[in-house]
Amino acid sequence: MPLRLNIKRKLAQRSERVKSVDLHPTEPWILASLYSGTVVIWNYQSQTMAKSFEVSELPVRSAKFISRKQWVVAGADDMFIRVYNYNTMDKVKVFEAHTDYIRCVAVHPTLPYVLSSSDDMLIKLWDWDKGWVCTQIFEGHSHYVMQVTFNPKDTNTFASASLDRTIKIWNLGSPDPNFTLDAHVKGVNCVDYFTGGDKPYLITGSDDHTAKVWDYQTKSCVQTLEGHTHNVSAVCFHPELPIIITGSEDGTVRIWHSTTYRLENTLNYGLERVWAIGYMKGSRRVVIGYDEGTIMVKMGREIPVASMDNSGKIIWAKHNEIQTVDIRRVGAGYEVTDGERLPLAVKELGSCDLYPQFLKHNPNGRFVVVCGDGEYIIYTAVAWRNRSFGSALEFVWSSEGEYAVRESTSKIKIFSKNFQEKKSIRPTFSAERIYGGNLLAMCSNDFISFYDWTECRFIRRIDVNVKNLYWADSGDLVAIASDTSFYILKYNRDAVSSYVDSGKPIDEQGVEDAFELLHETNERVRTGLWVGDCFIYNNSSWRLNYCVGGEVTTMFHLDRPMYLMGYLASQSRVYLIDKEFNVIGYTLLLSLIEYKTLVMRGDFDRANEILPTIPKEHHNSVARFLESRNMVAEALEVATDPDYRFELAIQLGRLEVAKEIATEVQSESKWKQLGELAMSTGKFEMAEECLKHAKDFSGMLLLYSSIGDAEGISTLASLSKEQGKNNVAFLCLFMLGKLEECLQLLIDSNRIPEAALMARSYLPSKVSDIVALWRKDLSKVNPKAAESLADPQEYPNLFEDWQIALAVESRVAEERGSYPPAEQYLQYAEKSKIDLVEAFKSMQVEEDQPLENGDAVHEDEVHEDDVHEDENGADESQEEGVVVDADSNDGAVLVNGNETEEWGTNNDGTPSA
Repeated sequence: MPLRLNIKRKLAQRSERVKSVDLHPTEPWILASLYSGTVVIWNYQSQTMAKSFEVSELPVRSAKFISRKQWVVAGADDMFIRVYNYNTMDKVKVFEAHTDYIRCVAVHPTLPYVLSSSDDMLIKLWDWDKGWVCTQIFEGHSHYVMQVTFNPKDTNTFASASLDRTIKIWNLGSPDPNFTLDAHVKGVNCVDYFTGGDKPYLITGSDDHTAKVWDYQTKSCVQTLEGHTHNVSAVCFHPELPIIITGSEDGTVRIWHSTTYRLENTLNYGLERVWAIGYMKGSRRVVIGYDEGTIMVKMGREIPVASMDNSGKIIWAKHNEIQTVDIRRVGAGYEVTDGERLPLAVKELGSCDLYPQFLKHNPNGRFVVVCGDGEYIIYTAVAWRNRSFGSALEFVWSSEGEYAVRESTSKIKIFSKNFQEKKSIRPTFSAERIYGGNLLAMCSNDFISFYDWTECRFIRRIDVNVKNLYWADSGDLVAIASDTSFYILKYNRDAVSSYVDSGKPIDEQGVEDAFELLHETNERVRTGLWVGDCFIYNNSSWRLNYCVGGEVTTMFHLDRPMYLMGYLASQSRVYLIDKEFNVIGYTLLLSLIEYKTLVMRGDFDRANEILPTIPKEHHNSVARFLESRNMVAEALEVATDPDYRFELAIQLGRLEVAKEIATEVQSESKWKQLGELAMSTGKFEMAEECLKHAKDFSGMLLLYSSIGDAEGISTLASLSKEQGKNNVAFLCLFMLGKLEECLQLLIDSNRIPEAALMARSYLPSKVSDIVALWRKDLSKVNPKAAESLADPQEYPNLFEDWQIALAVESRVAEERGSYPPAEQYLQYAEKSKIDLVEAFKSMQVEEDQPLENGDAVHEDEVHEDDVHEDENGADESQEEGVVVDADSNDGAVLVNGNETEEWGTNNDGTPSA
């Protein structure tokens, strides 16, 4: 039966003829040397060219990474070897190595050596620690030496392939070959060593259209691989899979089983002749170099062949070798940290007669099945003894320990716990996959059909393209995973029993009420398992999530691909494994899962009983779960984090609780948030307290002014002045009618022009004093401008309605200290629109008293045609004490002689010029 290789193309890049390819061990890079004389590095993740080296005008037939030095070494037809630093792109070394075309360069895995082979029939060893000196020459071939490769199991030896039809095995330090294999009837193009297991094998490819597998200890040919229709140009034993890969000038890549030598697959990407195959230990990627470009494919599954039983024992397969570890035997003094590799002692359990592609414990952990090569073998889990075997493309266990095998797309067999065949089924559709568990499931590419294990009675068909199936231990819940989402279904066994007992016929869709769809989640499941009613899985972004009642919670972000193995309730940890067989654990409390499950079911009494068993550090997680269920009040009771509890209290409008938290934390932002909420809900006393703690002077001003609290505004004025919040202090004083203090605040803030303008409007009696200060201050900068400032005592004619303004000031001064309550606002609202000067004039007219300056004029009205001359003869236009100096040196406009600038606001809140 064929191997399940799952070959996927991961990169395709067109280029000139590719003569060699190599994979970088840590970077996502492919090195390709081209017939055009260029060496390029492709990034297979971004699908772009990362770097390019113009090596020679002649073909570069071989190039390799030397990753430990960050180098690329290349041999070309100009007989030179060149070394480049692939980070800096600098040329490290160039030297003439041979007297004819260089066919191959090979890098020693540990020592500072490079081998080169050439059409001059020589092989040379170069030592880069000694300045790339040639330390040895290997002579013996009588034709071009096409390839050399080190033996990975004994790096002191290497093999060479030559067009003289031979393979020679050499030792470093010895000039003569150990032995020669007369390999083919035509020239040999390529050679590679077997890396997996203990077999002393190598493979060769020849112009006689065949590849041969050799035992280099017995020097005998083990197998001849026939099928190519042209020269075999590249061969390799895959380091991770039980396959041999051969490439030919017939344009095809053939994949053979390395044990049975059966042809498994043939790849043809239409890029003409194949010249090179590249691979790397620990990776399933294979790179192929063609006449017209480069292809990279990924073969087989990344998921390690491993299984964990309920007690914490893990069994895995490395090639044909079976190993086991016991999670419970981690040292007692070792503190297990989430996400760290466990220091487990690996024990050799035995070997397997077939290549394992699937390995799984039965439900009670006593037996383990290994499936592969179209066969299955059931072993005892402890002693690794063979108990049963047979043909199978797939093998699945039932939840009770029975099992089923799929022998073909049309034949499925069911066996009892005693390994005896019970029943053979021939489904009416093509069964591409089968799944075990509480029911036996058979899948086509379009739907899944469920059957019971006892009678193989058809239960239900569901139209979905299934990628995997996961049953809960209870047998009531099942997760069906497709390419893009997964579905949680509830199995109703009572409904099925009732339907069957009724004697009604079952149609092609099955029992309608057999399954109930509970939830659908749009995420791809990589691997999954159930813990109670909680489905744990990792998704396509390698996040470890769990789903309870349709609510998905991310437990951890995994830093690399990992696959779920099982859950140990005694440790409250879920275990995963990576492709290097490292076992990693993450904490997942069973009590937390049980609590969430009970909440989802509405059983709050039992949930509250479990809550005390959940450690305090997980209570915030519980609270967020409750909040997601709109149980905000319950979340507040459970949450422990002050910030989170404050948010919940605000959300619920429970201001007293929020106040307690704010008092405990003493955060200005929390006090401010709480104060604004208290103000908006009419809780003014709490709002005042919160705003004081928050030092929110603007908020306090809004509060006091809204409720007409003159005493509060007065206190706020003092506090604001102390804190340098002059803007708020000014407003407070102004609202209180303390105009003299407003004026003094402007003077203290060195805002004398603003003080003069304010005095003109509200305290005309103070104008002369302010002008004197203004002149004194301005004279330090511009004496002439200072002299041009007009004082109403000296020039009363420039200040319209001046005497009336003085009279109004004295009249209203006595009323400025009265503060009616806010509830009387409507009685005073219209008074704010009264022009006092105009009102005073009207009173005088009514009393038949003539006005000093003729007709009443609004104090803000501008008279552009009133012009007088100053002492210097300058024309000046007047505007209620505003003087424009036309003779100023810089032509600036002066307000009462002061240069005016754009108005803004200073840091302390006062207006600025």
